[in-house]
Amino acid sequence: LSPGEKMGCFTFIKVMMILFNLAIFLGGGTLLGVGIWVTVDVQSFLDIFGALSSSVLQVVNVSYFLIVIGAILLVIGFLGCCSAQKESQCLLMMFFSVVLIIFIAEIAAAVVALVYTSLAETLLTAVVTPVLKEKYGADNSLTHIWNVTMTEVHCCGLNNYTDFTDSPWHKEHNAYPEFCSVRGSLPLACPHVCGCLLQGCFAQILKEIRTHAGVVGGVAAGIAALEIAAMVVAMYLYCHLDQK
Repeated sequence: LSPGEKMGCFTFIKVMMILFNLAIFLGGGTLLGVGIWVTVDVQSFLDIFGALSSSVLQVVNVSYFLIVIGAILLVIGFLGCCSAQKESQCLLMMFFSVVLIIFIAEIAAAVVALVYTSLAETLLTAVVTPVLKEKYGADNSLTHIWNVTMTEVHCCGLNNYTDFTDSPWHKEHNAYPEFCSVRGSLPLACPHVCGCLLQGCFAQILKEIRTHAGVVGGVAAGIAALEIAAMVVAMYLYCHLDQK
């Protein structure tokens, strides 16, 4: 390629990187805003998106999840735009390093999730179960989120109905949540002698994820491809600036 063609290619890639990272920056800002909205007013969020939202996002603390992801995307988008616009090797290397760290963390998380599912269940049980026993029935937001989850996923607690034993709700009503009671024929219901569903939400969500494993895998592969492309472009710009 002639020097003019090389410069044209460099300029095109630079502009595409700026636009791509601007989209990431705006997306991160949107997620951050939604996360703050959920933190401030979770009721209105569930009223609008409750029926459409993923059961996975209802079990985890969706507000903090969105805030963290949004903040990370903001940082990545900002670094990507600034590094390309200013043609700074230092910022490009920072951008490359941040994306590489996130990529490695995602690979590690995927391996842990696939190989150590029982460990993930143990960790979730250690974290979520004490919260249920302490706040279900006392914290209106948490109670509503779990009620929506149990209704849509047809499950009871994280592991089973005993997660609600000694909770404020259990102490006040001397009973388990009505969503745990067997009322007619429910999908995948495994009634216990006490009249409560045995299956917990963690097991049900794992079934849903495995059912849609192709979609989940496709999304993960797409994200990984974008991250690899971002690192390749950042390194191309870095090397081109080094030659200049």
